[in-house]
Amino acid sequence: MSSLKSKRAIPENGNQKGKEFTPMDSTTAQRRLNTIHAHLVSAVESAFSHSHLRSSPTAAEFLSEQNYSVVLPEKLQTGKWNVYRSARSPLKLVSRFPDHPDIGTLHDNFLLAVDFFGDNNYLGTRIRVDGTVGEYKWMTYREAATARTAIGCGLIHHGILKGSCIGLYFINRPEWIIADHACSAYSLISVPLYDTLGPDAVKYIINHAELKAVFCVPQTLNPLLSILSEIPSVRLIVVVGGMENEVPSLPSSTGIQIVTYSRLLNQGRSYLQPFCQPKPDDIATICYTSGTTGTPKGVVLTHGNLIANAAGFSLAVKFNPTDVYISYLPLAHIFERFNQINLAHYGVAVGFYQGDNMRLMDDLASLRPTLFCSVPRLYNRIYAGILNAVKESGTLKERLFNAAYNSKKQAIMNGKSPSPIWDRLVFNKIKARLGGRVRFMASGASPLSPDVMDFLKICFGGHIIEGYGMTETSCVISCMDEGDILSGHVGSPNPACEIKLVDVPEMNYTSDDQPYPRGEICVRGPIVFQGYYKDEMQTREVLDEDGWLHTGDIGLWHTGGRLKIIDRKKNIFKLAQGEYIAPEKIENVYAKCKFIAQCFIYGDSLNSSLVAIVSVDQDALKAWASSQGIKYKDLEQLCNDPRARAAVQAEMDAVGRDAQLRGFEFAKSVTLVLEPFTMENGLLTPTFKIKRAQAKAYFAKAISNMYVELTTSDSSHVK
Repeated sequence: MSSLKSKRAIPENGNQKGKEFTPMDSTTAQRRLNTIHAHLVSAVESAFSHSHLRSSPTAAEFLSEQNYSVVLPEKLQTGKWNVYRSARSPLKLVSRFPDHPDIGTLHDNFLLAVDFFGDNNYLGTRIRVDGTVGEYKWMTYREAATARTAIGCGLIHHGILKGSCIGLYFINRPEWIIADHACSAYSLISVPLYDTLGPDAVKYIINHAELKAVFCVPQTLNPLLSILSEIPSVRLIVVVGGMENEVPSLPSSTGIQIVTYSRLLNQGRSYLQPFCQPKPDDIATICYTSGTTGTPKGVVLTHGNLIANAAGFSLAVKFNPTDVYISYLPLAHIFERFNQINLAHYGVAVGFYQGDNMRLMDDLASLRPTLFCSVPRLYNRIYAGILNAVKESGTLKERLFNAAYNSKKQAIMNGKSPSPIWDRLVFNKIKARLGGRVRFMASGASPLSPDVMDFLKICFGGHIIEGYGMTETSCVISCMDEGDILSGHVGSPNPACEIKLVDVPEMNYTSDDQPYPRGEICVRGPIVFQGYYKDEMQTREVLDEDGWLHTGDIGLWHTGGRLKIIDRKKNIFKLAQGEYIAPEKIENVYAKCKFIAQCFIYGDSLNSSLVAIVSVDQDALKAWASSQGIKYKDLEQLCNDPRARAAVQAEMDAVGRDAQLRGFEFAKSVTLVLEPFTMENGLLTPTFKIKRAQAKAYFAKAISNMYVELTTSDSSHVK
């Protein structure tokens, strides 16, 4: 990795190695700060409060209306004011927790948690008794720390050296967190292996990162055993949850040992070693992003990267030791990984789901979390499910819900406290779906519809935010500020980074656009990754010579310095008539259709219209068929019924008109399917994004048939 790091040229961005981060060095930096200072009040401390920012002749168009962000010049020589920073920390980018500047690594962060919250509940799982799942059983922070030390020492006992890469090949459970803490304590590099990537991708990552040890569960052991001869770097396999008599022994000639997690714990307890503490510059993890095409790319993140992001986020959002969180989002994904860093920092109790999404609601009822993070896909289903339940509850209850909803929405929009009677009469029953105690909700991974965001604010109350981030930025790039009542944006910059928009002329997005500047979102700061592991070519494609990460996302600056995601540079395509299409935007619009569980929009330059593959909401489709008196043998027959297709198409058209889609953005034909898009069938990434190339191939016949139908229809109209 030294060669990778040495080629990172960031001449005007300072070093990203966990130290205090300033825009430039030496005299240039001072001149820039003096210029910036002239546009702020005299006291530096007051610059943290957006209300004290004042306009000046050189920056009036920016500073006079910026509530959440401050705009600065990228370079003094050009005089262009286009770099946005959080108003919470405009003069320097945050790289450490302000109240704990001594925390420079993940190991430091966990040591603090153990010191402050040692006897607090930390990791919880539901215990099965006589075949029945019971309540949560907890491990304290101190108990987790003891296990962390034993696991780390166990790895050293087996000859795993400092700097080695360790694979984690199983879904969320306490042992994942403990193994990750062990890696941090002994300067090892954790490498998550997606449980659903499949053996080819897993084999690729193991060999590419040269993993020395892999933690797995019995279900993922067999795939590993099937490729043993093809993964020569692996020396140790640790089976979590495996019984001693069920773990196979391998011939010594293989050079690979298989041990249970319990045995490794005992071995470590008998071989205790002092910590091998990492430095902020050291690599903490290599997160392979599956992406939508091609082989996985290894995103290299240091301890300093991850701590900087968490520290910046802490200026906007704080948790407390009485909070409880449910962990079910994939730990191999940066969103959940980042959450765990923050949760440990504040001593939060983390309860794990059973591993089955179908039983998540039961886990929520048992755990009753106060913190809940999810992705738009689930929030959309909650939104659609509640609205459908309201419609089916009868006229009186529907009117009561609408009255409560509108009254509470009006109060929130006017900055007033809603009447508590509406919660008692209506919304407490809805809150009970998530356990009844949720006070904080966050959405990430893809854009959330403003309607759904407003719905969550009204129905669940509390602090509800949407954020934007990516693996390459250690997670959060921006997030909504508390008290911001405007929906449909992803907030202001994380105080640990700065953002600018770069013109994309081929898509007609420029920084001079009115009323809002638009362009590709670029990010710089201590949260930006070190590069793609062993792949300098792809690193140079996204990291420019000034240290800006080009995200591929298109954004605009909304009023108040709020960032809004409006498009995707990579996923756009042209229709035959030359119109550019951003399919994800259209899919997010159609997600509000009651018949749609998931939607894949397809088009290409050979055709002038879009078509849609819809994975149906089976309950909604059955309810519609019943209301129409339509008989059917099974749901597959119903999906193929022209009347069902027409009904779904009509609903999609109505939703599209409400969202003001342009004519060419409407799907002109639809195919209904029962099968959901999942990671298992290769149609979704672990962050729930559609793998577009794979979906095109998977539904090739249906897509072809729809275009044939459209062509035939057009021909008949011509005649």
